[in-house]
Amino acid sequence: MTVDELKEDFALLEDWQDRYRYVIDLGKNLPPFPEADRSETWRVVGCMSQVWLKPIQTTPAMQFTADSDAHIVRGLIAILLIIYNGRTPAEVLSTDINQIFTALGMEEHLSVNRRNGFFAMVERIQRYAQNAEARS
Repeated sequence: MTVDELKEDFALLEDWQDRYRYVIDLGKNLPPFPEADRSETWRVVGCMSQVWLKPIQTTPAMQFTADSDAHIVRGLIAILLIIYNGRTPAEVLSTDINQIFTALGMEEHLSVNRRNGFFAMVERIQRYAQNAEARS
């Protein structure tokens, strides 16, 4: 799935309850996250829920795996993986996540805590991208 397809899917769902169900369904499709990686090393600080985010490849294209103990957050993770997986570090850093966040209508419908957690995950992904670029 692409970011444009994600935006199209969100646009088709008029009701935010339907969008929440869609986000939860996206999260159900996350690949299994290894139990051994549920550690402080990969835990994302700033999320109310437990969230783990691990890069599995950083060059030439970045790939991440992640998980959470909360259904909505798992869906938000899935959205971030759609946005960032398969992108180069430079593309990750140049992605206008605020524009995508707004286009999906999330700024009006996510609680402050979930929004903060979403952007804590974005910060972590961007930090991995910065480190990958520095090593290149």
